[in-house]
Parts: sequence; C-alpha cells; structure tokens
Amino acid sequence: MPIHVICPGCHTRFSVGDQHAGKSGACPKCKGPIQIPTASDEVVIHAPEMEAGATNAQGRNVLKPIKRKEAKFSSNVFVIVVGAVLLCLAVAWLLGRSELTDSAVQWILAAGAFALGPPLAYAGYSFLRDDELEVYQGTDVVIRALACGVVYALLWGVYMYVGWQLFGTDSFKEGLEMVQIMGLLVPVLGIGAFAAFVSFDLEPITAFFHSTLYFLVTVLLRFVMDLPFLPGM
Repeated sequence: MPIHVICPGCHTRFSVGDQHAGKSGACPKCKGPIQIPTASDEVVIHAPEMEAGATNAQGRNVLKPIKRKEAKFSSNVFVIVVGAVLLCLAVAWLLGRSELTDSAVQWILAAGAFALGPPLAYAGYSFLRDDELEVYQGTDVVIRALACGVVYALLWGVYMYVGWQLFGTDSFKEGLEMVQIMGLLVPVLGIGAFAAFVSFDLEPITAFFHSTLYFLVTVLLRFVMDLPFLPGM
C-alpha cells in the first residue's frame, strides 16, 4: 500500500512504497530531507466501516437519513379558504339584517364559533408553523385542528359566563367598561395561546397570534352582523 508524503520544504506531494516506511530520503524535486512516515503515523480521516448503524455484506452503511417533509403551498386550499371566508361574510350580513330573536342569534353565534374553530386553527397553523420542525399532516393535523378549534369556541362561552358571574347579567347587557372587558379578554387570549402551543408546538408568541387570528375573524363577523365587536360592549 503506497504511503502519501508531503515535502516540508517545497510542499510537493508524492507517494512511495510501504517498504520505505520510517526511512529518510531526499525530495525528488527540491532535494530537501524528507522523513517517510510509518503506517502508525497515518491519519484516517473517514472510515466507512466504523459508521454507526446497520451495514451490508460489504460493510457499507445501509441506513438512510430521515428527510423532513415540507408542506407545499396549495392553490386549491387557498381558493377554498377565500371562498369560505366570503361565504361566511355573506351569511353574517344576511343574518344581521333578518328578523331574528335574541335567543336565535345566540344559538347562531355559538354554532358559528364551533364551525369556524377547526378551519381557522388549521389555516393559522399552515402559515404560522415553524419550518424547522416536522410538519403535522393527514389525520394528525385534523385532530389537532379540531381540538384547538373547539377550545377556541368554548372560550367565547367562558368569556360570557365569567362576565355574567363577575359583573351581573344586567351590567353585561347594558355595557361594561373597557377595563372590565380587557380583564375578561386577556385571560381568554392567554388560554387560547396555550391551546395553540399544546396543539401545534408553536412558539409562545406565535401561539398568541394563532389564537388572536380566530378571535379577530369572529369579531369581524359580529361586526358584519351589526352586533357589538365584543359581548358586553
């Protein structure tokens, strides 16, 4: 097996037979003294047979690295989301101008909150997710979006129930002060951010924006229905 040698004077590279290992000689180019290294002095930069993992009969590693799947932008999903948003706005506008009882309006708001929760949770995750992490897909992302969306919808009920208990039903209907409304809204958004954090492994700030997206959309629909932005206002 040839021994690779580099002249310390002119840096010429050449090879000699292993029978010259450990001997001294002159560089064929500059004639300077050269010490031929022994086999024990050689440095092994990479030894494939030492790689961890399963190997075949030739000693080669047969394991392949796991590739992270990237979620590609889908024009079909974008069209569906835009169409659904426009449909919701149209329905909200029609409901706001129809003769409905207060009880019917409350049932419609509750049904809409649950219906919009999972789609908005999925839509928010699709563009707020961390590209460095594994993407949730298929049944996994559907279950997570459902769970997160249901929590978001329930938080509207928590907002109203706590408001009634703290300030009374009459005060809640007549209108609360901004400090009281913020006192109800901040913990609701905090719980929503925690739900997004647990469901989609989002960063805390990103999870807050995820939950805020849902509440902004529902508040916008309330406005289109000619209702106060928030219950209690």
